[in-house]
Amino acid sequence: MIGFIIAGLVIGALARLIKPGRQNLGIIATLLLGLVGSVIGGVVASLLGTGDIFELNVLGFIVAVVAAVALIGVAESMTGRRRRTPTRRF
Repeated sequence: MIGFIIAGLVIGALARLIKPGRQNLGIIATLLLGLVGSVIGGVVASLLGTGDIFELNVLGFIVAVVAAVALIGVAESMTGRRRRTPTRRF
């Protein structure tokens, strides 16, 4: 379980490095999305029969990184809509 959490943190960091552009998410949100991505990767790998959900394998790791990049993109688009830039008045 501890290895799963560490792998999720590494996946979140990799996803942040892979995703281009400036990111408005904090490091904690990025790492949490990495954990969620690692769960998704584990589930997909388990459904494909390559291992258990909490087992670290190559296919699950790749799917987890892709899922984390997608989750970070979705989270950024959601937070970008809520943030409003103040209008300047002269």
